[in-house]
Amino acid sequence: MNARSIGFVAGLVAFALTVVLPAPAGMPPQAWLVAGLVVWMAAWWMTEALPLTATALLPFLVMPMAGVMTAKETASTYYDPILFLILGGAFIALAIERTGLHRRLALALLKNAGGGGDQRRLLLAFMAAAAILSMVISNTSTALIMMPMAAAVLAGGGSDASNADGLSGALPMGIAFAASIGGLGTIVGSPTNAIAVGLIDELTGTRIGFAQWTLYGLPVVVLGIPLAAWLIARVQRVTEHPFDVAAARAAIDTHTAWTTPERRLLPIIALAFGLWLAQPLIEPLVPAGALTDGTIAVFCGLLLFVLPDGTGRPLLTWLEANRAPWGVIMMFGGGLALAAGMSRSGLADWLGQSLLPLAAVPLIVVALAVVALMIVITEFASNVATASAIMPVVASLGVALGADPVLLAMPAALAASWGFMLPAGTGPNAIAWATGRIALPRMLAAGLWLDLAGAFLLVGAVWGMAALTGIG
Repeated sequence: MNARSIGFVAGLVAFALTVVLPAPAGMPPQAWLVAGLVVWMAAWWMTEALPLTATALLPFLVMPMAGVMTAKETASTYYDPILFLILGGAFIALAIERTGLHRRLALALLKNAGGGGDQRRLLLAFMAAAAILSMVISNTSTALIMMPMAAAVLAGGGSDASNADGLSGALPMGIAFAASIGGLGTIVGSPTNAIAVGLIDELTGTRIGFAQWTLYGLPVVVLGIPLAAWLIARVQRVTEHPFDVAAARAAIDTHTAWTTPERRLLPIIALAFGLWLAQPLIEPLVPAGALTDGTIAVFCGLLLFVLPDGTGRPLLTWLEANRAPWGVIMMFGGGLALAAGMSRSGLADWLGQSLLPLAAVPLIVVALAVVALMIVITEFASNVATASAIMPVVASLGVALGADPVLLAMPAALAASWGFMLPAGTGPNAIAWATGRIALPRMLAAGLWLDLAGAFLLVGAVWGMAALTGIG
């Protein structure tokens, strides 16, 4: 049996046991059934026994039958305003890809930051460009955009396509790692971020907005990219292998003028980010609850269908916009429904009471343990599946310990995307592996060291910023 078959059977067996066996002492019978559903969905999500979006439909079947909520109430829990942030952010990302603005930004960054004669500086420049792009568009799209540029640079510097030594292997590996790290910088950088935010809000009542996420996520990017670049350079021993950096830089130099669509799209992107960051200042000027990250994203997304791009068409058409991640949005809804079921059935309270002995352990130790567990799980399961399955338990733990959700749930949310060891672990890793330039032992080594450092980096960055802002 393969992993999918094992996960399929394990999920069904886990739920069946909660149907035929009595609930543990103190746990409501409805909560026991929801606990079985949690394990069922976690098993299917983590092994992809069924498509992730299909598994997200299970709460709509189980919750009403378990007497937790009616079908109508269950359906309503699939909705959250953050869905519109995912959708509007996707429209902006699709417009960026359609106009080619992403390539323009990447080339500008590389030409300005990668002009030195040092291979490590060139590696860092590529990784910085990938990280910045990944804050706006998906991690996988970023890797797809940057990898051909890396191939051109390596060819220009005299590196053979079959060479896995030095910068030849470091550059694709660095792009993959940086695309994943950069996605942590903003809520729209990865669907995993928005899913975690929605689950935290559902279970703890704490809303983390665009500006607050960036406050904690951006330091992780700023610290994580140089750390990853240093580790990759050490593992790949880039300084020991000759490479013509000047010729490589010339290979990506371009004097192509900015197109009209690029020029017209840039102010909309700036407007979106400006409104997201200025939201706390604008909120008192509009009706309460009217301005959210989602409404800003939808407003800027709608502008794309209205404003012409200068070539006789709008900046975005529906045919192009229809590539939005509808499946991820539905899966996000499934996670929200599961979290709502945990809360209404009493499972969240029961878990919280069961975890109270951890109150004797220093909270920072608990945070490190939770983050380490998340990193291990996400190495073998998709980032989205990890966040959807594990974040509800983490949120319940935070409530039980009386901790500020930021101190426990935020590092765990970031950790759901912090997996670098395996070629198939993330989309960017798979794309880098497909170049044929990466030696598996070196990816495993670099990924392992980055995973180990990540537990301390994620907790340290979040706790450090929380201390500076007076949280906790």
